[in-house]
Amino acid sequence: MNTTTEAGPGPDAALGTRERIVRAASRLMQRQGYEGTGIKQISREAGATLGSVYHFFPGGKQELAAEAIRHGDQEFTDILRAALDGTDDPAEAIAACAGTVAEALRASDWIDGCPVTATSIGTADRAPDIQRAAAEAFARWRGLVEEKLRAAGFGEESAHELAHTVISTLEGAELAAQLARDEAPLLIAGRHLARLIDSYR
Repeated sequence: MNTTTEAGPGPDAALGTRERIVRAASRLMQRQGYEGTGIKQISREAGATLGSVYHFFPGGKQELAAEAIRHGDQEFTDILRAALDGTDDPAEAIAACAGTVAEALRASDWIDGCPVTATSIGTADRAPDIQRAAAEAFARWRGLVEEKLRAAGFGEESAHELAHTVISTLEGAELAAQLARDEAPLLIAGRHLARLIDSYR
């Protein structure tokens, strides 16, 4: 069924209704968090009726939030994969990834931090679907880094532990950069992660 008549103006107008709803939810929760974002606001932002939101997401806000996390997961997966594929050196790749995240954060005027963290924080105790989607996102990112490290000759244990350190450090640095409105925490983290990776060679 063609649902483009519901679309409002904007770059997402040509997308299908479900995709517009997911993108709107991801964007709003990225900026306002789960608790600060309502279904009505999402429907307005998506240019969709409230009925359409519940049609695609009968589980309501929690189901939609989990799908929004998966959307954010894919966005960062694409960034991370591009950085990892851009060079044979995993240390250089991680530093480049930190730089890309810093650039995107600055371009958003420090508004758009990690959509997975912003959406899931504070909900794990009462929203298992959201917690599960977030855990899967972090596991996927760690897996990409670990795969890159093992391909570069790192041992299984070292690659596994370094991957955890890389993703946790980038997440913390992104939050610090957002709060400080300064890319320095991300750039410093990228440089030091590169040195840490090099120290294991």
